[in-house]
Amino acid sequence: MPAAPNPRAELLQGTLDLLILKTLALGPLHGYSIAQRLRQISGDVLQVRQGSLYPALHRLEQRGLLEATWGETETGREAKFYKLSRKGRAQLERETADWDQVARAIYAVLRTAE
Repeated sequence: MPAAPNPRAELLQGTLDLLILKTLALGPLHGYSIAQRLRQISGDVLQVRQGSLYPALHRLEQRGLLEATWGETETGREAKFYKLSRKGRAQLERETADWDQVARAIYAVLRTAE
């Protein structure tokens, strides 16, 4: 019998771009470090797979929300480092405000007495 889908993982797919933008607001990172930081900050709840992360990074870069440069990782490997562009920072502000509004609305529904 297949395992039930993890609702947290499904939520992540809908919010991955926002999470990437927020993670990069702290400073430039390469892909693996972005995934590690999300996992660490979320207490291992959010685990982003490479098959989702790298297409999202490429999409955000194509939209002008991220800028990328090649550099060397802490282990000496060459990697693409991403940082927020000015457009990306503005997008992060808009999406954060939208997410806050939706989260408040969901919370209001959840705390409604039965």
